[in-house]
Amino acid sequence: MSTYEEGSPRKKTKSVYVSTVISIALVLLMTGLLGLILVHAKNLSKYVKENIVLNIIVNDNVNEGDVLAMQKDIEKDPYVLRTEYISKELAAKNLKEDLGEDFVEYLGHNPLLPSIDVYLKEQYANTDSIQTFIQKASKNSRVKEVVFQESLIDMVNKNIRIIGMVILAFTVVLLIIAVALINNTIRLAIYSQRFLIKSMQLIGATKNFIRKPYLFYGIFHGLLGALIAILLLIFTLQFAQKQIPDLVFLRNWYEFGAIFLIVVALGVLISGFSTYFAVTKYLRAKSHSLYR
Repeated sequence: MSTYEEGSPRKKTKSVYVSTVISIALVLLMTGLLGLILVHAKNLSKYVKENIVLNIIVNDNVNEGDVLAMQKDIEKDPYVLRTEYISKELAAKNLKEDLGEDFVEYLGHNPLLPSIDVYLKEQYANTDSIQTFIQKASKNSRVKEVVFQESLIDMVNKNIRIIGMVILAFTVVLLIIAVALINNTIRLAIYSQRFLIKSMQLIGATKNFIRKPYLFYGIFHGLLGALIAILLLIFTLQFAQKQIPDLVFLRNWYEFGAIFLIVVALGVLISGFSTYFAVTKYLRAKSHSLYR
């Protein structure tokens, strides 16, 4: 039997171990869930910004070859992520589907103009960058006008900033709570071993000798709790994506992997340091103070 287990019956010791691991796993699960929310919020922000469309309306007298050449020039712009050419016929087809009736047959002609839909890179999806892009695009004689919803872009950016600040603040608070909860759980576990710690010290065991097995088990419990939390996080991800299939567009396993590594690091570091300080406290304590 190890020195870590000699101070109490095996059943009581195992009960302490199990409750400690479960507590660590639950706290790390909540921390990991918040991390996944942050990643999804970041990816959602990027997805929304990169799908804000600018419609470059082309003059009616421009032939399709010139429009396609202009499209290639636009794609070379550092602001631009991708473009899509919308011919008069395709524009009419799309509008017909939206209206549910053939307006071309009713009017006798197609009044729509060809256009190029432009999607900007995430970092340029703001009013100032869009205005700069429009000024450059408007200088082309083939361009009739550039249309975009300025109010929508301002609203998107404003809401993303607010949501980001709220999530960040919540993350900081939850991390503080996580550290406090894991620390208190481990301190209670070590508290049940305080007489064993002091007994070994009184018979001549060195502090490092006493502390070593506790640190080993503390780190092991943190790692085990983190692995349990990661398995639950993966299950939660799979369940969420089954319920909301569109979440697959926001999935990034590299970022998820980083979250999992952070969960493991938090579990090991918090458990290790909490165990170290808890054991050190009783190594320094006077024998009479152990009864308080």
